[in-house]
Amino acid sequence: MDLLDGRLKFRHLTLLIAVYDHGSVGRAAESLHLTQPAATRTLRELEAVAELPLFVRVPRGMRPTVYGEALVGHARAVVAEIRRAKEHLTGLRQGQDGTVTVGTLLAGANVLLPRAVARLKKERPRLTVVVREGTPDVLHPALLGGELDLIVGRVGPAPGGGEALRQRMLYREPIRLAVRAGHPLLAEGPAGGTLALTDALAHPWILPVEQTALRQELAALFVDRGLALPADRVECTSILTMRALLLQTDMVALLPELVLRGDEHLAALPVELPSVGRTVGVTEAAHRTRTPALEALLRHLDEEAALLRASLDGGAQG
Repeated sequence: MDLLDGRLKFRHLTLLIAVYDHGSVGRAAESLHLTQPAATRTLRELEAVAELPLFVRVPRGMRPTVYGEALVGHARAVVAEIRRAKEHLTGLRQGQDGTVTVGTLLAGANVLLPRAVARLKKERPRLTVVVREGTPDVLHPALLGGELDLIVGRVGPAPGGGEALRQRMLYREPIRLAVRAGHPLLAEGPAGGTLALTDALAHPWILPVEQTALRQELAALFVDRGLALPADRVECTSILTMRALLLQTDMVALLPELVLRGDEHLAALPVELPSVGRTVGVTEAAHRTRTPALEALLRHLDEEAALLRASLDGGAQG
């Protein structure tokens, strides 16, 4: 098997991905505007090049073999790089067009990313920005596979990424226990004093899902203080859902300080969480060429992060 001898064509890779995604040659052919005989012939050519069976027939279509599963990941990365090369050349020629696809880790970019995108769009109105939200176990493989150009949010250990990922810190932000304005706990604490973590356990909680670093930090804090995680809880990744629940109930949730600063309907409880915080930054594929669109977004992220660092430092001193 020699995939570099000239026999492997771009059409082989696009068909491989289409058959994998659609589960049949017929549906794949339709999605690529090919005839089914042409798609079947292309798939046979690809299996001849690979010298391995890539799919097996099943009653309702095609199922990838272990070889097909392995090759499709590489095919996605190649196709994504070709797309990125096109956008790079288009960006160099036109200066303003292109697409940048960003993954955001839960609430990790609730303030930074919108501000940077707003500045980017003001500078380049014809640039398309695609934002996808998810957890690290979903977004890191998507970044490595070429489906994302960048991840903005909490930085830390990358699951399965190793040296293939490059991370850069932009600022550190405290995490607060948040409740609605007028919550009973706000009236219980002494003036200018603090509440104990156990005081908040009398109310239902909204927790981060288990796949997040914030959940792991919170769990470690509870263990350190000899406490069990709240049994009366909701586990949630959506800021909008969390906010709606907080406003309608007496629930307690973990929210970044910058989110609370910008919401007059929510308040932070005076509960010390010294070991819980988040380092916000950017994650890229280590050896991937940046497009002009991505370079522009990174520049605005750096500028907005500098303003947020100053705001957080000023709040800490105040």
